Amino acid sequence: MGDLGHLPSKLRAVAAGDDAGRSAFIQGQWWIGYPQAQAALDLLTAAIENEPGRVRPQCFLLLGPTNNGKSMIIEKFRRGHTPPAQPGRDEENIPVVVVQMLTDPSVVRFYQHLLEVLGAPVRRTARKHDLEAQALSILRRVGAKVLIIDELHNILAGSSPAQREFLNLLRFLGNELRIPILGAGTRDAYLAIRTDPQLENRFHPIILPVWEEGDELGRLIQSFVATFPLRKPSFLNSADLQRWILARTGGTIGEIAALLRSAAVAAVESEEEAINQRSLHVMKYHGPAERRRLTERLLG
Repeated sequence: MGDLGHLPSKLRAVAAGDDAGRSAFIQGQWWIGYPQAQAALDLLTAAIENEPGRVRPQCFLLLGPTNNGKSMIIEKFRRGHTPPAQPGRDEENIPVVVVQMLTDPSVVRFYQHLLEVLGAPVRRTARKHDLEAQALSILRRVGAKVLIIDELHNILAGSSPAQREFLNLLRFLGNELRIPILGAGTRDAYLAIRTDPQLENRFHPIILPVWEEGDELGRLIQSFVATFPLRKPSFLNSADLQRWILARTGGTIGEIAALLRSAAVAAVESEEEAINQRSLHVMKYHGPAERRRLTERLLG
């Protein structure tokens, strides 16, 4: 098997295992920290510790293209602020409430979905003000300190009156609950918020841009590689390789992760045991542009 000294000690036992187990391990979900993500987590942590109770708490927009790490940051933050269950407590303590914006963005449907997320009974015939009162009551009882609305750009799927009503809802929830609100989405989420000057001033943007060639991308690639139980070291530091990866993936962290995981699995299956030119050539990965071309060709 050779020397496994290039691997962290916790990965050596995995690397000594069978190929199927190693491939499954490689394809697992792992948190990879990087400066933009850590900055976002730091801002949210400061907000949850300092903002609740303020008359007009600071709110945030986590913005970036699809598949560029927004949902992973939200999940990391949620897990980091989920307290252990307390025996004998009738209700859960849920300081971080995460809800996804629906594709039919009415206020009634939002409240119904929020109540479902909180595990509360929902009467489909309930009127809006009853759903609102129930949602506010439960959010207070579970100790909500921040409300996160993912896929906020779905606001734009509604009519102009529906969009205005939902923007008013965001303002109302922040004022009534006195907790920060985080909206996560694409550029369209910012365009929706920008139509209301008061909300635009209240929501601080946190930008997750696509990746570019440079030292930060090199560190990101090496961070991923360091989680793979391959039996030989991989050397992926060249500028040419960075440009190739960016061209294949479009520069989003989700696609970069998918490419590197595919290459690592190919390294196991081909017995190369390192990510190199051969494993990159035989890996089963198609980038966004390739998938689009393939779909268009199949559709004629």
